[in-house]
Amino acid sequence: MAAMDDLSLRSATAADLDTVLAFWKVSAEGTSISDDGDGVARLVERDLDALILAERDGTLVGTVIAGFDGWRCHLYRLAVHPEQRRRGVGGALLAAAEERFAALGGRRADAMVLDRNEPAQHAWRAAGYGPQPQWSRWVKHLTE
Repeated sequence: MAAMDDLSLRSATAADLDTVLAFWKVSAEGTSISDDGDGVARLVERDLDALILAERDGTLVGTVIAGFDGWRCHLYRLAVHPEQRRRGVGGALLAAAEERFAALGGRRADAMVLDRNEPAQHAWRAAGYGPQPQWSRWVKHLTE
């Protein structure tokens, strides 16, 4: 993938899973039923380029999941280490995700953003995203 000064971007591999899960505990807001080794392993196995990692000096500083189902583009787990925020990491990850979507023929990307996560809302707005008040997310957990 791309490099920005001392920031490098790459697709995650199975060897990164433990590091990613530990990173999310520090850097991501909220948890998901899929935030376990099996869930992330299935993601990486199914779509080799969906989980994009940002690293500085070999240390993980950011992630984004850029999922494409053949019809829609979905963004999840945009997370930047608190000490690395406001240094271009999130923007670089979103640019990489959007490039991926365009190459796959995607036309519109959506993002999952917690209502209570105001800093994330500001970051998404700055990147050109906005909420769609006419939609609500409906969820049914398939496992406990």
